[in-house]
Formats: sequence, structure tokens, C-alpha cells
Amino acid sequence: QVQLVESGGGLVQSGGSLRLSCVGSGFTLSLYAMAWFRQAPGKQREGVACISNREGTYYWIDDVKDRFTISRDAEKNALLLDMKYLTPEDTATYFCVHTRQRTCGDYAPTEGDFWGQGTQVTVSS
Repeated sequence: QVQLVESGGGLVQSGGSLRLSCVGSGFTLSLYAMAWFRQAPGKQREGVACISNREGTYYWIDDVKDRFTISRDAEKNALLLDMKYLTPEDTATYFCVHTRQRTCGDYAPTEGDFWGQGTQVTVSS
């Protein structure tokens, strides 16, 4: 069965870095567009970044384009998000998403997509 398990969140000071990991099981992660979403309390869930099956990357939030890097680790069947220069505005629960699509450009969450349980990122000022 498809499972997604996120890890790597925690408490970090402004300007610090974190690496989030999402280990997939029950499917080959490289075949699908995979995405990171985040949600802060009182705010709507928003897409952060996506990587397609052809390794094209997309950063939906302009502010993270020069700070975050989305990638895959094929050996571990994992999705990664390297985050640098973190700010309090990055504080949120980060979710790994199996889009069930091949590409990222037109993606919007739909019923049947697979989500992990999330990992909490807290950035102090």
C-alpha cells in the first residue's frame, strides 16, 4: 500500500537550515510528480514546490525559489526538501504529496492523492 512518511522537521532559529525527507513505500517515487505543501495555523494550505517524473522542478512560492531545493533520493525512494535561510514565515506543517500525475505544471490536489501525516517546522525569530 502507498505510504508517505515525512521527517526532518524541528525548531530552528531564523537563518538556519533544515532538510525534510519523505520516504515512500508501495510505489516507485520517481515515476510521479511529487510535491511539498505546507499549512500554518489559521492559514490555507499552499503548495511549496514540486518535482516531475522528468526531474523538472517548480517553486510555487516566489520567496522560496532561492532558498529551497526539491529533489529525490532514488536509493531511498524519498523526496527531499532542503531549506536554507529560514524565516518565521516558513513556520508550518509540511506535507509530502503523491500527485498521481507525471508533471507539476497543472497540479492541484484532488481526491485520491496520497498525503503524508506531515512534519512540523518552527522557525524562531
